[in-house]
Amino acid sequence: MKTDDFNFELPESSIAQYPTEKRGESRLFVLERASGERTHSMVSELSAFLEPGTVMVFNDSKVRKARLYGTALDTGAKVEFLLLAPAMGQVDPMSGATTWIAMTSKSRRQKIGRGYLFPGELRGGIIAEKDDEKILEFEAPVGDAYLDVHGHIPLPPYIKRSDESSDSDRYQTIYAKTTGSAACPTAGLHFTKAILDSVAASGVSIEWVTLHVGLGTFLPVRVDQIEQHKMHEEWYTVSEKTAAAVNAAKREGRKILAVGTTSLRTLESAWEPLGLRAGASSTSIFIYPGYRFNVVDQLFTNFHTPKSTLLMLVSAFAGREAILDAYREALDKGYRFFSYGDAMLIR
Repeated sequence: MKTDDFNFELPESSIAQYPTEKRGESRLFVLERASGERTHSMVSELSAFLEPGTVMVFNDSKVRKARLYGTALDTGAKVEFLLLAPAMGQVDPMSGATTWIAMTSKSRRQKIGRGYLFPGELRGGIIAEKDDEKILEFEAPVGDAYLDVHGHIPLPPYIKRSDESSDSDRYQTIYAKTTGSAACPTAGLHFTKAILDSVAASGVSIEWVTLHVGLGTFLPVRVDQIEQHKMHEEWYTVSEKTAAAVNAAKREGRKILAVGTTSLRTLESAWEPLGLRAGASSTSIFIYPGYRFNVVDQLFTNFHTPKSTLLMLVSAFAGREAILDAYREALDKGYRFFSYGDAMLIR
């Protein structure tokens, strides 16, 4: 299957550069998988489209201020780093680690041995590299205590502006709990306490997983044949409570609704023949048309970028032609796309 099969024309004016004035005021495009029927509504009306007994699963990962700017010691050039995860595995998020897996701007110029000066007179340098990743070593530990002062919100590149103080709140879900993501699980940005309360009041139960968003979610597809694309590993956790709730719903024929592609990938990754497995692990699952879904029956998500693994995932869930046709209708009706844009419910 060709990567170009997942391309579509997208005017720049349809890419949301800012969120709605108030959280939860986005539009909602509802797509029925079986019939192809479409309904246009608002996220605030989401509960009207949910069946009692549904288990709704959210990703509670918290975004860190993972974008950091350094000055190359040899040339004085300004270099942007995106800190993906500590290189040595799990660490205390506040105190952090001295070595980080990172991506850089002007990546080919950033070689092993090159040193940088970071804010706060902190020095660091590249000590290893592999594919898109660099291993960056600092002279002192870097964690959230440092990044909260000197880091920047890691807005995606299609948002053509610098991060602002308001992004610290709006590029974070209201229920974010466990720090570790280098990008936001953006489907959750639509939810307010009032919307969560209305969902719960409609007889839907809410459960949580954690997947720390990294390269596996947002790395572009750079091959012509999608089967050749390699997903990077991302860490996830499924609690005993969530596993029990999902397994009970599956036995009883109730729906599982994943909020966001990261929640969906977590659930599908943790599935075993006997049911959903609790615990911590990593996943590099790549879901594209032809995949057989084991857990998830419905998906709440945003509108995704052309030729991305996320668009391929929703195409696997609802059908490529159905998704691309729905996207064309959404564009015609003025929906806003990507992280700060509008939402879609596929059921």
